[in-house]
Amino acid sequence: MNPAHTRRRFLALGAAAIATSRLAAPALAFGADPLVKEQGIAFGADWSVTMPSKVDLTTLRPQIEAVLATVDRMMSPWRPDSEISVFNAAARGEYAVSPETAFVVQSGLGLAQKTGGWFDPAVGPLVARWGFGPIQGTTGSEQNWTQLAASEATLSKTRDDLTLDLCGIAKGRALDRIANILKTAGHEDFLIDLGGELIGHGQHPEGRGWRVAVEDPRIGVVGAAGVLDLSGRAVATSGFRAQSYQIGDRTYSHIIDPRKGLPVQTETLSVSVLATDGMTADAWATALTAAGAEGPALARLHGITALFLTADATGLHPIATGGFDRYLL
Repeated sequence: MNPAHTRRRFLALGAAAIATSRLAAPALAFGADPLVKEQGIAFGADWSVTMPSKVDLTTLRPQIEAVLATVDRMMSPWRPDSEISVFNAAARGEYAVSPETAFVVQSGLGLAQKTGGWFDPAVGPLVARWGFGPIQGTTGSEQNWTQLAASEATLSKTRDDLTLDLCGIAKGRALDRIANILKTAGHEDFLIDLGGELIGHGQHPEGRGWRVAVEDPRIGVVGAAGVLDLSGRAVATSGFRAQSYQIGDRTYSHIIDPRKGLPVQTETLSVSVLATDGMTADAWATALTAAGAEGPALARLHGITALFLTADATGLHPIATGGFDRYLL
C-alpha cells in the first residue's frame, strides 16, 4: 500500500444510526433500501463507490482502479518514479509532465496565490521535518511556492532544492475523476468515498439525498458532530485526530503552518469544506486548517462553505461559514 495523500483520515461508511469506525471521516448513513458497493485500497486508504443495487458496478471497477493508479503514478511523493518525485529530484529548469499533473499543480499554485500561501504546494520538506512525509529539500518558512510554475504540460523551478507536494489536493482530483467515470457511463446516483473525502450525486434509493456524518473531532469521543445532505456536493475534512503525536503537553500535527514552519497550534480541531468538486474541497480544507485562528476569516473572505469545530470543557462549538449550516440535517 502506498501512504501518499493520506495526511487526513476520516470516519468510514457507517450504519443506519451513523456509527464510527477505525477511520476518521464523514460517514454514510445507510438506509434499508438495497445498495451495491465496490471498494478497495488506494493511496494507503480505503476507497468505495456506493450506488443503487440495480447497477452492475463491477464493470466500472477496472476504470476506477486505473484512474487511482494513474494519479498515484503521477503525483505520489512516496514513489521515486512518480512525475512529482522526478521533478523534485531534478535541478532547476523546466520539465515536461502529463497535462493532468500540470493541471493539478496550476490549481495548487493558484490557490496558494489566493490564500496568501496558507495552501502551500512547496510545504513538503517542512512536513518531512516533523515526521509526516518523504520530501527532502528547503525547509525554510519563506514562500517557496512563488518560485515554482506550471504551464499546460510543464513544471519549472528556479532553484535546485525546490519541491512540490500535492498531498493536499491530489486526492480530491482523483475523487473528481472517479465521479466523471460514473457520469460518463450514464449513472446519476452514487456516493464515492476516497480516504474520507466524499462526493454525493443524485439520490439514495430511499428518494433522499446522500447523508454523511461529520465526526466529533475530540480525542476519545466517538460519535457524530452533525449530519450533512451531500447530494451534488463534495466534502473534505481536515483535523488533528489522525497522524499526530504528543510530546509532553503538546500535540504535533501533520498540518503545517507554512509561515512559521511548525505544526499548527490552534483551538480548531477540524475543518470540513463543502464544494461542487472534490479538488476544491480538499485544497481548501488544507488551507483553512493551516491558517489556524485565521481560518474562519479566510473562509468568509472567499465565500467558502466550511464548518470549524472547536471544543472546551462545556462541549463542542461550531463556526459555520458560507451557509454550511444550511446543509446540516
